[in-house]
Amino acid sequence: MKQVIRLLREADITVNGDQPWDIHIKNKKVYNRVIRKGSLGLGESYMDGWWEVEQLDAFFDRVLRSKLDEKFTRTPQNMIRYLKAWALNLQTKSKASSSIIHHYDIGHDLYRAMLDKRMVYTCAFWDNATTLDEAQEAKLDLICQKLNVKSDDHILDIGCGWGSFARFAAEKYGARVTGVTISKDQAKYGRQLCEGLPVEIRLQDYRDVSEKYDKIVSLGMMEHVGQKNYKTYLNTAARALKDDGLFLIQVIGRNTSAYKADAWISKYIFPNGMLPSIKQIGKALENTFVMEDWHNFGPYYDKTLMAWFDNFDHHWDELKNNYSERFYRMWKYYLLSCAGAFRSRSNQLWQIVLSKEGIEGGYQPLRYSELGAKEHMMEK
Repeated sequence: MKQVIRLLREADITVNGDQPWDIHIKNKKVYNRVIRKGSLGLGESYMDGWWEVEQLDAFFDRVLRSKLDEKFTRTPQNMIRYLKAWALNLQTKSKASSSIIHHYDIGHDLYRAMLDKRMVYTCAFWDNATTLDEAQEAKLDLICQKLNVKSDDHILDIGCGWGSFARFAAEKYGARVTGVTISKDQAKYGRQLCEGLPVEIRLQDYRDVSEKYDKIVSLGMMEHVGQKNYKTYLNTAARALKDDGLFLIQVIGRNTSAYKADAWISKYIFPNGMLPSIKQIGKALENTFVMEDWHNFGPYYDKTLMAWFDNFDHHWDELKNNYSERFYRMWKYYLLSCAGAFRSRSNQLWQIVLSKEGIEGGYQPLRYSELGAKEHMMEK
């Protein structure tokens, strides 16, 4: 108990204090639970109502900036998880399918309430945007411009979600898009969303794609691939991409290499997920792709997650008939702890543009969508 209180003080967190990031203990068993089980114990005890914080995002910002999480990683359970992740492929086709169902097939009512009108479940781009809808549209537009999308392009969307990018690229740029997902609910909803457009949504593992495409995009998918499959993932994309094509990856990244995800996130939110590091991605890229551009806008994920939580919290009265109070605490903990991780710069958000042989004369990096660039120049 004294050890935990002392460590919290190092992060400017006071037990039962009056700052919005101070922790209020409801059950003193929480101390032993955190010491024994690390981050898993911390998250589960919050779900059980053993402690409260007025602003979870600010709490986790301070915890992670002070690297307190590293003081509670050497638990027996974590060591077993590390060895399993190092020795086994936790993202085989069968395991990947069960992991996706766990998170993405839990109910469209939740995601419709939480996300923007296009149902984009990846980081938004907030330059010159004031609403979540505007920020997500700016992100989709920026991707299309980075890929130089044209009306005669056939684009592959690996891990297409509910078809938000596919619909945008078809509507705004006239492109033909094939999206692949292993979520039955996402595939069904995506087909409805894209009805009447040159879009095909397939229920298919990315490893089974065999056709050639002008451009490839993969948004928020690499986090589910796993370090044992990074090379397979990139080789699959290289095989599917035409020689003069471009491939854009948007992925949450870590500052250091790891073989496993946070224990609580892995158990309750993204089973068998894992965030790659620059080193891990770079090693997998060797002899497969030329890296044309690497763009980090990680702080925007903090703002995106806070917008998602505001939507979720605002609509809870409509959702609570289908979800338990414990689910509310779990989902709140997920969104706000992740916001704190990005605010502390512990997590990053990268857009990476790749080519197969290098763009002749060089690739021209973009940092604003067409609308955002015009507004940015006007401000200057």
